Amino acid sequence: MKDCAGERVKTAESNIMSRVLILVENLPVPLDRRVWQEAGALRDAGYDVTVICPRMRGWVQPEEVREGIRIYRYWIPGEAGSLGGFFAEYAAALVGSLWCSLKARRDGDFEVIHLCNPPDILFLVALPWRLLTGSRVIFDVHDLWPEMFAAKFSRRNPIYWLTRLAERATLALADAVIATNESVREVVMRRGRKREEEVLVVRTAPNRMDLDAPEDLELKKGRRYLVGYIGVMGDADGVEFLIRAAHHLTKELGREDVQFLLMGTGPDFSRLQALRDELGLADYVDMPGRVTDAFLFRALRTIDLGVGCDPINEYNHHCTMNKTLEYMAFGKAQVLFDLKEGRFSAGDAALYVKENDAAQLAEGMVELLDDEPRRREMGRIGQRRLAEQLGWERSVAALKTAYQRARRSAVEAGAVEGETANSF
Repeated sequence: MKDCAGERVKTAESNIMSRVLILVENLPVPLDRRVWQEAGALRDAGYDVTVICPRMRGWVQPEEVREGIRIYRYWIPGEAGSLGGFFAEYAAALVGSLWCSLKARRDGDFEVIHLCNPPDILFLVALPWRLLTGSRVIFDVHDLWPEMFAAKFSRRNPIYWLTRLAERATLALADAVIATNESVREVVMRRGRKREEEVLVVRTAPNRMDLDAPEDLELKKGRRYLVGYIGVMGDADGVEFLIRAAHHLTKELGREDVQFLLMGTGPDFSRLQALRDELGLADYVDMPGRVTDAFLFRALRTIDLGVGCDPINEYNHHCTMNKTLEYMAFGKAQVLFDLKEGRFSAGDAALYVKENDAAQLAEGMVELLDDEPRRREMGRIGQRRLAEQLGWERSVAALKTAYQRARRSAVEAGAVEGETANSF
């Protein structure tokens, strides 16, 4: 009997092709670079990949096949900024995700369901398929959801403890866990009571970016320097600090030689535009909203300095910011608020501001803008660090390992039940 079980394991593991369902709620694909890169890596490894995500930020087609990956998108009421808004958004996401998973299953069962947070409630979509079809679950921890809620509202809020419960339920359901960085991994292992080998780090590193894109000097509007920002514009992203820093730099320090380009959108975009205009910065701060990849690559080639303005708090200390790695990919020095993971990612490629303070952020920008040799050296350090230590190829290897562990979990479950786990 033992030898027969071993033969079943060997046979099952030899069958690589399997269907994968990826669930993501906070961004659509392909806009979510991490999820899109993961989906592409799994497709290249021989998996049949389907992604379910919301309709938002210009990506509103309900169903399409893009680069061999099938995408289903569901309606949500909008990006939440209040507690009531979050309830409405997440309720719509659960209903939409479950309905899309029913449509996607017409082509067959999913062997692996890959849950991307936030939020940590998507286990409610995976659980029925786990019970009915034996689908294995991978939990992709992009952010620590309880810390995100604590930063927005309060740790004393009862909702915080519901987020902890949802996180615990998802970790309990998961056959394998991947985390964006080591600090998230440490928290996951402690709170989920996971062994070290059960949680792997899959870093979000830029991939397929056009590093040879041409510069676009028109973005400087005739000024000597261009300072860039790329990212979400919500109440937790600190863009207000950057706009007020631009005011301090131009109006109080009298620097009329600096142009700002703030790319991206989000629930606070209109308010931040209004703040820019109220401060008299319309001539100095361009806010084009969502931009194309071609525009982004030209902008990143053109900027003299990148900025990360995510404020210092418990949540952001655990976040690896995509913008930080994108500045590094293009060899740009940057100024960041002093966050644990920001410092780990950028190392000596950034200048760190110790407090959440717009004036200090502005002074850090001036310090680097006025020292071109230092900026160039920091840019070289960032490119080298990204290539040698943080590159996407390393993350692909860890991603494949997580899927192999999920496959082994399915095989072992089938062996215990005395049947072949023939999906793998």
